[in-house]
Amino acid sequence: MRLLITGGAGFIGSAFVRMTLNEHPEDSVVVLDKLTYAGNLANLEAVAHDPRYRLVRGDICDATLVGTLAGEVDVIVNFAAESHVDRSLEAPGHFIQTDVFGTYVLLEAARGAGHRRFLQVSTDEVYGEVRSGRSLESAPMRPRSPYSASKAGGEMLVAAYRASFGLPAIVTRGCNTYGPHQYPEKIIPLFITNAIDGLPLPIYGDGGALRDYLHVEDHCRGIDLALRHGRPGEDYNLGTGNEVSGVDVADMVLRLLGLPESLKQFVTDRPGHDRRYAVDSTKLGALGWVPKIDLPNGMEETVRWYRDHEQWWRPLKSGEFWEFYRRNYRPLSTGAASS
Repeated sequence: MRLLITGGAGFIGSAFVRMTLNEHPEDSVVVLDKLTYAGNLANLEAVAHDPRYRLVRGDICDATLVGTLAGEVDVIVNFAAESHVDRSLEAPGHFIQTDVFGTYVLLEAARGAGHRRFLQVSTDEVYGEVRSGRSLESAPMRPRSPYSASKAGGEMLVAAYRASFGLPAIVTRGCNTYGPHQYPEKIIPLFITNAIDGLPLPIYGDGGALRDYLHVEDHCRGIDLALRHGRPGEDYNLGTGNEVSGVDVADMVLRLLGLPESLKQFVTDRPGHDRRYAVDSTKLGALGWVPKIDLPNGMEETVRWYRDHEQWWRPLKSGEFWEFYRRNYRPLSTGAASS
């Protein structure tokens, strides 16, 4: 395959680039990334000199650029997105622009180029809060945050292009993903890096919201399987089937680092905070996908990586990061400001 991987300098996108070039030697990759705060060229250092890889800095909303690149490949995998729920509460328009309009631009380019596959990387959050049971791919979308609504909007466009133009598109809906190279605003790297510095771990509400945490390598393997062996026109869930709470995550981090529970600090809950997400991954499992990295082992590896790679994350936790942090976790502002 000749792949255009959008958002390929981000957390999951860069892991997918590295995996593709490592496991599919016949493939070539063009990465299109705007290199916003969460995009990081350090994530692609391992492939920077691979002749099958090329980086283009640009915006998926740039129809001229996207159209040109689409003519050079036969597959688009769209990781590009604004992805942090808390930031979507502050600036919904950025999410609509990238996650909806940007998806439209990519779909138009894929249609014009006659691509054989288009894969939209989405999220389990499009299902909204799941109080009991697990969401099948046929479940209705009930997003409750600007982020999940923007991802659902992108998905609806994909569905429309499948039905109206016969575009061979696939959607994957992954649960909360974690692992090395994740920008430290997300819960697991935030807790790890705060704990390393002796800062409080901010836990929303009572800490009881449940999430299914999927290691990035398992997530990428699932996307790759869906891309190469899934049926165009289908959607696929990716989850481990095991949910843990925010308090559980904090306890795991503190235990792995040998730090006291007193670092846990409960803060004002996020507006509209979904209590639980849970998906049924039987459909992708029928194609052979099984998560290989359980949470205890994945967390141990992830904590070790952040502890051993302070030069990667310390420059990220400065300036704009702390400005956002102060706004979002007001009870912790004094501790954040002093770091």
